[in-house]
Amino acid sequence: MMVIEELSQIVKEYGICGAGGAGFPTYAKFSNKVDTIILNCAECEPLLKLHRQLLRDRAYEVLKAFSIIAESIGAKEAIIVVKPSYKNTIAAVEAEIGAYKNMSLKLCKEVYPAGDEVVLIYEATGRVVKPGGLPVDIGVAVFNVETVYNVYEAVINHRPVTSKLVSVVGEVKEPKTVRVPLGMTVKEVVEMVGGITTKEPAYLMGGPMMGSVESEQHLITKTSNAIIVLPKDHYVIIRKESKPSIDLKRAAASCCHCEMCTDLCPRHLLGHPSNPHLFMRAATCKDVQNPQIFLDTMYCCSCGLCSMYACGQGLSPASLITLYKQGLRQNGVKPQVLEPAPVEPSRQYQQIPVERLMKRLCLTHYNVPAPLFEELQRAKRVKVKLSQHVGAPAVSVVSVGDKVVTGQLIAKSGDGLSLPVHASIDGTVLEVNNQFIMIDAV
Repeated sequence: MMVIEELSQIVKEYGICGAGGAGFPTYAKFSNKVDTIILNCAECEPLLKLHRQLLRDRAYEVLKAFSIIAESIGAKEAIIVVKPSYKNTIAAVEAEIGAYKNMSLKLCKEVYPAGDEVVLIYEATGRVVKPGGLPVDIGVAVFNVETVYNVYEAVINHRPVTSKLVSVVGEVKEPKTVRVPLGMTVKEVVEMVGGITTKEPAYLMGGPMMGSVESEQHLITKTSNAIIVLPKDHYVIIRKESKPSIDLKRAAASCCHCEMCTDLCPRHLLGHPSNPHLFMRAATCKDVQNPQIFLDTMYCCSCGLCSMYACGQGLSPASLITLYKQGLRQNGVKPQVLEPAPVEPSRQYQQIPVERLMKRLCLTHYNVPAPLFEELQRAKRVKVKLSQHVGAPAVSVVSVGDKVVTGQLIAKSGDGLSLPVHASIDGTVLEVNNQFIMIDAV
């Protein structure tokens, strides 16, 4: 059996971080304090299909790696969480799960944000992560499907992370999930699925709720899950590109104090001190008598429900809260670890079905099959970023003119929490700076 130190070293050496979200280095999640690990296949965001597709096609590899993680850290229970509608994925898991003791399959509700770490843990175990705390504090660690697949590739096949599966959907000719080298541009990836079908496109990286609008030159990283192409005048794009100064003025003028933003907040429903309605009142009236209201923005998970769904006036609590939260972090403020309040008794009636959310976002007609193609696509040139993860950036170990091959170390881990970076294509190093390493294909 592989011990935790050995697994951590391999996972760090091969550059594995969370394949989505913030990109937390996976080795830092391994702890002997964990008694339960969860495989997240809840596919939080609308339109995204990557994880269910990968688990469907690679159930053996994913469950094998999941078992290795469980044994190495001494977890007593391994839970695979999937939505009931993922029929083919469920069948693939059921065909393999019998080979592993203490591994179980859990079906979660078809609601948003079922894949949020704190929500997922509660649904799978009944435990509530403390506000400001970490899952490890209650003996839990969560990994998504592609992250665990990358662990398999590292441990069994000795392959570092050099490519990423990306769902390309929306206004494109052939919606697909494709595997592309790290460092390609959004424009290049979109061209691989036949190009765009709208005259004035906007590119949304990630999901429609938590993703961000980026340029066509934005680079693919270890956390890039999806490219959603939408018209510039689409509801989702307009909401995401609104100016905070205007949002604040609109809130001051038209907030009706209905408190729906708080009533539907997934963290509030689990007893966290997330109260968007109190923040909106204080921020719009410039009322600083109770600074705790502003400090409580640190407990927001940025799911976007308050802005994109709950508010009947079309206001943007989430974007304003994010600004305050960023300001607090920049000034060294950290959230206190608190005891959660009791879970809201009516919580089950205050959750939002994904199908209803898609209708509200005007995305239903984009919810089409985006078949998975695992064959690695070719790139002529890449810019591999040195910071694709939470923590210190990687430090380059190559120079201009060096010949590199796919999988070769091109940047070592920085000090502290960090990960190395490897070449995503064979080629010649054209440029090295503190942001990226450019490689021209052979």
